[in-house]
Amino acid sequence: MNKLPELSHHVFDRVAEAYDAARPEYPEALYLALEELSGIRLDGARVLDVGAGTGISTRGLLDRGARAVALDRGGRMLSLLRARTACQAMLADGNRLPFRDGVADLVTYAQAWHWLDPALSIAEAVRVTRPGGAVAGWWNSVDAGKADWLAAYQVRLAESCAGYIGPALPGWSMPPIAGAMGDAGLHVEETWIHWTRGVRLDDFLTDLRSYSYVAALDPESVEELVTRERTELRKVFADGRLTVPMRVYLAVGRKGEGDA
Repeated sequence: MNKLPELSHHVFDRVAEAYDAARPEYPEALYLALEELSGIRLDGARVLDVGAGTGISTRGLLDRGARAVALDRGGRMLSLLRARTACQAMLADGNRLPFRDGVADLVTYAQAWHWLDPALSIAEAVRVTRPGGAVAGWWNSVDAGKADWLAAYQVRLAESCAGYIGPALPGWSMPPIAGAMGDAGLHVEETWIHWTRGVRLDDFLTDLRSYSYVAALDPESVEELVTRERTELRKVFADGRLTVPMRVYLAVGRKGEGDA
């Protein structure tokens, strides 16, 4: 786990444009659930968005009135965020947050916490969160159990990519952020949000290029993989329009009002 942050920002900087162009946004229901479980209204809230990447989650928070600060270790990712997102953005490590104690209403990790040290990152998040504030992490993932074509697609990725992480692996589960929050003394709640993504085949394949286990392949192997998947997916979606069942896992840890 300690080596993952180095891997993440170098790999993702190489595919920052693909990430920015094709990664899915988060559904409205995610932000509603975040407010409900955290007890914090996003409108006006001071939010530190850790591992913000190119700003998908940051823009979602800003659109709902949050005063969001975007943090990431990837310089290229942040440059794309800054080009289209009007907010403070900082090159920073989620294991060592450059803020004083108690400055944030909410610390968020969207698709990012698994690249950090589980104990150090949550300790830092708790430190910079005010009493009564909250820490939240969420992940978009495909819901492979709801579509045979999607399950088969995941199996092909697992067979082709040595570093594959996903639902085709036996015992696969979401990162253990809820346990880390509980260990840090937070009151934890979890939920799943189900939604459906409509996406063009070209964008779906661009999204595929942005995943770390694909980006780690050599360029020739990436092109072979994308060409194969274009052929396979055309068999199911002849018009090039995919309907993808999705789900978001959300975990929120609330800090007590009396906690320093």
